[in-house]
Amino acid sequence: MSEHVYELLEVTGSSPISSDNAVQIALKKASDTVRNLEWFEVKEIRGHAEGANILHWQVTLKVGFRVED
Repeated sequence: MSEHVYELLEVTGSSPISSDNAVQIALKKASDTVRNLEWFEVKEIRGHAEGANILHWQVTLKVGFRVED
């Protein structure tokens, strides 16, 4: 296996649908501007609620992308 170096960035996606959808939105947006995106880690999940009703999800990700040679 070759050696790789990764750089990290942190992004937050939001969605009224689900936490999974918020992750997909964050990854899609990050991949539009960053090449070699290879992994992510969920750092935080939060939401906006009124009573027992969830109105909005926010998910913060640590995203790793491979630095090109």
